[in-house]
Amino acid sequence: MAANRYTVILEPAEEGGYVVKCLELPVATQGETREEALANIKEAIELYLEAKADLYNEQSKGERVEVLVETPSTLMA
Repeated sequence: MAANRYTVILEPAEEGGYVVKCLELPVATQGETREEALANIKEAIELYLEAKADLYNEQSKGERVEVLVETPSTLMA
């Protein structure tokens, strides 16, 4: 299994704790502490990718091809 990096935004929640959102994937979660929020987003991303892979494997009959896309530097800050 390949390792990938994802960018997340960690924000203090109004009611306490933290909200964390992934910029590249439709995944968000929260946690009472910074560490808990980051652990939760990691787990949420892993679960999202597993579900996406299962769906892909069930539906895809075509050739798998990887493409390289340049990321705008403003997203990498």
